[in-house]
Amino acid sequence: VILINFWATWCPPCIAEMPSLHKLYDDYKDKIDFYFVSNEDADVLNKFLQKNNYSFKIHIPKTKYQDVFNVSSIPRTFLINKQGNMVIDKTGAANWNSDKVRNQIYALLVE
Repeated sequence: VILINFWATWCPPCIAEMPSLHKLYDDYKDKIDFYFVSNEDADVLNKFLQKNNYSFKIHIPKTKYQDVFNVSSIPRTFLINKQGNMVIDKTGAANWNSDKVRNQIYALLVE
């Protein structure tokens, strides 16, 4: 199971949802793969992580985002099941630490 989040430090909705994503990451980092993707400078990203005490790793793409993701606005988050199918495709901020999301992840993990 994979969660991919496209975001930026200058994006208010991205910043707003980051605490819920971090809580989800803390609880599921050993059960699902997380990819926090931003095309910003590594120094800017690392300062943001340190300032907010976020422990996840950031991925900086070397090329443009793959067409399959069709990321034209951020935040954009995908939850992908074990078969590689997108289960959630959400543009805009969300509470990723909600019971609904956690129940969905649980269901994907026991498939």
